[in-house]
Amino acid sequence: MPIFRLNHAVLYVRDLERSVAFYRDVLGFEAVMRLPGAAFVQAPGSTNDHDLGLFQIGAGAGPSEAGRRTVGLYHLAWEVDTLAELERLAARLSEAGSLAGASDHGTTKSLYAKDPDGLEFEVAWVVPAALLDDTALAARERIGPLDLAREKERYGPDTKGGVGISIPA
Repeated sequence: MPIFRLNHAVLYVRDLERSVAFYRDVLGFEAVMRLPGAAFVQAPGSTNDHDLGLFQIGAGAGPSEAGRRTVGLYHLAWEVDTLAELERLAARLSEAGSLAGASDHGTTKSLYAKDPDGLEFEVAWVVPAALLDDTALAARERIGPLDLAREKERYGPDTKGGVGISIPA
């Protein structure tokens, strides 16, 4: 059987408690297991045992150089079920001073943010297969600014995203 999904990722962080608090308070993750210097957190609605492993390496750790001077992971992306939830998270990330940008990729509507260590992540809503049209598909060829109000008008704030794409129809 081929690989069919990402089960979890591991991040090295400076301050474990600060990172756990961020993922809990801003994104709603729950700590499901702790070990000395490590915590395993699960996203709300996830069926994984855990989605992130957080390993503390200390306050003296330098920033990630990935993509600037070294190879490495650029970001992780999580999916939300509705544009209303994407909008709620945009406000929450903005309040936390973490929101770094928002983009319209045609078939996905994305927020970009950074955790307390500056590690970037994406939160995205995926246009359901039944609503893909030539306009959405053509827009994949460019990255535009995200207009959440316009997208909510177009698709509806509570339309379940990803159906027929990342979620079976």
